[in-house]
Amino acid sequence: MPVRWQSAAQSHRGACRKHNEDAVLARPDVGLWAVADGMGGHEAGEIASQRITNALAEVTPAELFSDTVDRVDDTLDEVNDGLRWYADEHCEGRIVGSTVVTMLAGDGVGVALWAGDSRLYRLRDSELCQITRDHNPIADLLDDGLVSEKTAVESDTNIVTRAVGGQLELFLDVAVFDLERGDTFLLCSDGLYREVGAEEIGDLMSRESLTQGVMELIDLSLQRGARDNVSVVLSRLEI
Repeated sequence: MPVRWQSAAQSHRGACRKHNEDAVLARPDVGLWAVADGMGGHEAGEIASQRITNALAEVTPAELFSDTVDRVDDTLDEVNDGLRWYADEHCEGRIVGSTVVTMLAGDGVGVALWAGDSRLYRLRDSELCQITRDHNPIADLLDDGLVSEKTAVESDTNIVTRAVGGQLELFLDVAVFDLERGDTFLLCSDGLYREVGAEEIGDLMSRESLTQGVMELIDLSLQRGARDNVSVVLSRLEI
């Protein structure tokens, strides 16, 4: 039986920001999804996130899944180099960058590649699991149990330690995980999880309609004040 994915995606500027520097990508036909959260001001941040999603939209799947993962990795490296050049030429060396979280789906296996604090979650049998780990100064304290998740989310963690365009050489983290039919995945920018708790996220991810789930997640973040841009991508491996 062929593998089929449902997907829905939306990005919103939020309740406080004048511009949306986020970008989303959903390619369920090839098993590739992404969220990018730009930084460096309106024009620069928007350019960075859009360059990421535009480049990933052009990735051609390879015969081997591992080669497809390599192509995504190489593509993000190329975007990193391009943003570094753009910053030098047009922004007087000021950083033009973006976080990124990508998910790739193969035959029974998934891979996440990411830099920054945009996240990937999996919902399986009503249990929510955060697959990615934030790249920011407070993440180490959270890992060591020195702060709670609530404290980490509420802290001023606009500083990220990794981003596409942020350093001369891009270092992506990688996570490999199994896929089961019925799994639901969420890719999101920090504008979502800083307003909406994990229990609420898991509940809304379970909606039969992923489009409804996306809308309700964004609406809830807006009700809470949505201090940042909010981007949500949901995907589900059909049963």
